[in-house]
Amino acid sequence: MSTQTQEAAKLEQLSHESPDEIEVAAGREREQLEGWVPELASDAEVREALEKAFDYRGDITLTRKDGSKVEGYLYDRRTGTMLADSIVRIMPSDRGGRVNIAYSDIAAIAFSGRDTAAGKTFEAWVKKYWEKKAAGEKNIQIEPEKLE
Repeated sequence: MSTQTQEAAKLEQLSHESPDEIEVAAGREREQLEGWVPELASDAEVREALEKAFDYRGDITLTRKDGSKVEGYLYDRRTGTMLADSIVRIMPSDRGGRVNIAYSDIAAIAFSGRDTAAGKTFEAWVKKYWEKKAAGEKNIQIEPEKLE
């Protein structure tokens, strides 16, 4: 049997399977970071905290070494070999535009905003779907939560 024929047979088989029987990859475990203020005693701790901040789906507050603060959504980071040549990019919540801050200028990080992705796993979505289906609902649509 040719490779194309084998792939077509697999697709045909999958199209007849129930969604319950299709293999689903496990999601990644999310940490509860909302409200966390990590220690930044070493370069490694700064880098680790900023990686977690990048994955966080809420606002963070960065306090610079000069005392100024920027609150907003961390949407990008560029890591270099040293903290001075690594930057985070933030969309401030109180004004338009974007702000670049060097890792070496950061004195503190606070996970200050609500994590909008908390509890929003694919498994939670599927559970809601099956609950509605079991209740006899038709044309089931699970709408996203309204953002503030």
